[in-house]
Amino acid sequence: MTPPNRLKLLVSAAALCSVPFTSAQTYPAPNSQPNPYATVENWARLPPGRMWGSTSAVDIDRDGKSVWVAERCGANSCAGKSDPPVLKFDASGKLVKAFGAGMIVFAHGIYVDREDNVWVTDGQSADTKGHQVIKFSPNGTVLLTLGRAGVPGDGPDTFNEPNDVVVAANGDIFVADGHTPNKGNARIVKFTNDGKFIKQWGEHGSGPGQFEVPHALALDSQGRLFVGDRANNRIQIFDQDGDFIAQWKQFGRPSGIFIDRNDVLYVTDSESTDRDGYGYNPGYKRGIRIGSAKNGSVTAFIPDPLAPGADGKLPSTSAAEGVAADAMGNIFGAEVNLKDVKKYIRK
Repeated sequence: MTPPNRLKLLVSAAALCSVPFTSAQTYPAPNSQPNPYATVENWARLPPGRMWGSTSAVDIDRDGKSVWVAERCGANSCAGKSDPPVLKFDASGKLVKAFGAGMIVFAHGIYVDREDNVWVTDGQSADTKGHQVIKFSPNGTVLLTLGRAGVPGDGPDTFNEPNDVVVAANGDIFVADGHTPNKGNARIVKFTNDGKFIKQWGEHGSGPGQFEVPHALALDSQGRLFVGDRANNRIQIFDQDGDFIAQWKQFGRPSGIFIDRNDVLYVTDSESTDRDGYGYNPGYKRGIRIGSAKNGSVTAFIPDPLAPGADGKLPSTSAAEGVAADAMGNIFGAEVNLKDVKKYIRK
């Protein structure tokens, strides 16, 4: 049965190429779209004494309404902490499940597959853990691990700062690997459903198929792979063999991507700034952009409410990094800097 929050179908290369993707199309001015959403604070109830940590990982359960979050143990790392970082909330915000204590250092991405298995990327290392992708059952049993625990690398069995993971309809696994611009890895790695290496593509650069921080992944209804190529201020779109289809810049500087079963595309921009240096993406404000994975249109924009300080600067990251939307269209934004997961509902 296809999950209500996503539909993923394999298609032939001919079908992929028949869809008119273009990066030359004209779109409305950045930041000009309306914001039809209201913010819901404190929607999720944590246990007494527990606080949100930095959070970039959020996804939706197969039921279309429960929310999975992987957070960093009340801080920006779970190293040395005993909190379970993988949390499941029901539609009312009640915590109904928690697991993963002592197993994850730096939860970065999360993905819920067709059987409700929960995949988490661990983007740093400490105490012989990290630099891995872990597949959990819905109850927290480890079913599969990719990468060698605590060992950074660029081979077929190692990662260096993996960011995100998605699973195609046939079970093939895609991992976005490399979190640092101009250093370490900058690639997409593809595996079979049982974890055998198939191929990889990508290197540092700004050309088609090159990356600077492949930070987020999503699959649309036709099986195209969307990559949030964050430090290049673009989304790149590929078929599942890694063949380049198009790039889109109208969604800003993408930290998180989510595509629902109707091909509504949700993209978070947590870093854009008009100032020279890291995050430079003039003309784009931070926030969540909502549009279409079919034609690239942007139809709504939830702006980051954080204003620059007295020096005119924003922090290196703010607003949501991770994003997901339930079957009702409610949006959930996972925040690293503000250590929170906010809910957005239509006004």
